Amino acid sequence: MGHLEQAVVAPSVSDIAANGDAAELALAILQGFDFHYRLFRECTQSAKGHFESGDIAALRETVRQRIAFYDARVDEAVARIEQRFALQNLPDELWASAKTAYIALLINHKQPELAETFFNSVCCRILHRTYFHNDFIFYRPAVSTEYIEAHHPQVYRTYYPSRSWLEDTIEKLLTDFGWSLPFEDLKRDVRYILRAVHAHLGHWPKLAFNAHIQVMASPFYRGKTAYIIGRAINGDVEIPFALPLFRNAAGQLYVDAALFNHYHIRHLFSLSRAYFLVDMEVPSATVQFLHEVLPDCSRAELYTMLGLGKQGKTMFYRELFHHLRHSTDRFTVAPGIKGMVMIVFTLPSFPFVFKVIKDVIPPPKEVDRKLVRAKYQMVKQHDRVGRMADSWEFSNVALPRNRCDPELLEELARLAPTMYEEDGDTVVIRHLYIERRMVPLNILLDNNRGEIVETVIRDYGNALRELAIANIFPGDMLFKNFGLTRAGRVVFYDYDEIEYMTDCDFRRIPPPLAPEYELSGEAWYTGHKNEVYPEEFGDFLLNRADMREAFLKYHADLLKPEFWQQTKARIQQGIVEDFYPYPQDARFCNRFKAVAASDAADGLALHPNPFP
Repeated sequence: MGHLEQAVVAPSVSDIAANGDAAELALAILQGFDFHYRLFRECTQSAKGHFESGDIAALRETVRQRIAFYDARVDEAVARIEQRFALQNLPDELWASAKTAYIALLINHKQPELAETFFNSVCCRILHRTYFHNDFIFYRPAVSTEYIEAHHPQVYRTYYPSRSWLEDTIEKLLTDFGWSLPFEDLKRDVRYILRAVHAHLGHWPKLAFNAHIQVMASPFYRGKTAYIIGRAINGDVEIPFALPLFRNAAGQLYVDAALFNHYHIRHLFSLSRAYFLVDMEVPSATVQFLHEVLPDCSRAELYTMLGLGKQGKTMFYRELFHHLRHSTDRFTVAPGIKGMVMIVFTLPSFPFVFKVIKDVIPPPKEVDRKLVRAKYQMVKQHDRVGRMADSWEFSNVALPRNRCDPELLEELARLAPTMYEEDGDTVVIRHLYIERRMVPLNILLDNNRGEIVETVIRDYGNALRELAIANIFPGDMLFKNFGLTRAGRVVFYDYDEIEYMTDCDFRRIPPPLAPEYELSGEAWYTGHKNEVYPEEFGDFLLNRADMREAFLKYHADLLKPEFWQQTKARIQQGIVEDFYPYPQDARFCNRFKAVAASDAADGLALHPNPFP
């Protein structure tokens, strides 16, 4: 029995250390990750200075540059390992030992889940894909993140409001971030927040013994805004909140709104928006806090929105295969009009779609796989203003063959043979995109009439307008390329023809040279690449009377070149428009503009004892 026990005992850290090559390999990979995360935090820490200086261009450039950090650090780590080891001579035993050594190195590490993913990236870059599911990588997390202690900075700060001066607590949580800028009118902002709290609750509740407010220690920066995220806890009631802060032209701060509605806070973290810049010592703790506030927002989405896209992909992959273990339906071709560029398929019980670029893209499309991938990367780096779906990009995805519909397998083999391979019981897709599933607009409009059509067409026009202001021209504006999200918002998701507004030439259709030109059925004006004639939009988009009526009611100007020309000119002048991911009537300037500035204006102003 003694010999048997000795045989199954796991190797100790000293045993691992004795294996010099394995320990050195593990250390080289961890050093690569630590360097990556140090640069990542330097980026996020720079956001505060850019926000306070009003340098929005620098903030956006920081987000764009950060996207490329991860792959660059993986490449560097692989290059160092190649210099140290003859990679073709690394035995399986060495990789297994290196993983064990790596786990030992992650004791007391503040970002172990990210470091495990980095190990996987390096390992998969070096090894053949047949190793992707074996014990050499972290298919499941090996180190728990649940009880990691964060010392400085803290993940969140806690405030205990007194019964006498709640406004003092609100004022302190607003100013505890060490802003270098003064507030425009701090007392006014505190008063507005208290009014918004009262309006949300409908009354002032009794202050419970456990009453406290938790506020995340770092603001969430995006565009022109710094968001303070937190939650108030009173008895068994939890109230999440988000306070968007702006910098005015005079270099002063002001609170623009107080968001308590779950839908409004959830929308801040929509993948249709740009990623946040947030300083995080312990990212798992930040994600845990947010997940408790937004339980319907997956950890994969939260990691992605915090700029940790690779970890978001890791979490998503685990969620997908967890779902496959607990479901029985098959991957099948997505319903609706088939696209010319992509093969789109779904798992009906899973709220995502999977997209594979076809090998041959027929005319009139003038794109290839390389250009389509470049367009998707362009969207990832751009401010999506809540109107473009973000995608997770995957390589060498192995799916169980018995969970794939034969029609789907036939379509993949016929239209994307270089992207598709069958390996025993597994189907390997070499490259695909994964997005949140939406209801295609063409299907929604075909099946509805009346008020729903007007609402959807109005938001479709809003999407075109907001994309244009954000310097994006969709190109292919057909309804099949837009979808309705769970939140009822129209979002664009087909990117093979998008262009920057500044690269387009918006023109008025010239008069025909002779009457017979107009009767010929052929366009008498040029149609060179990136020439756009907005007067044509109505003819090929609005072929139903109710849709045309709704569009003209709200967006008639989009059918004229002047809107597009003026929008392009403003972009070229460097004007950055404000986009608010919450309703205009939630903004204090609109919500309380009719309220007098005096403290007693509406009976809800500052009061030494707002609680009974």
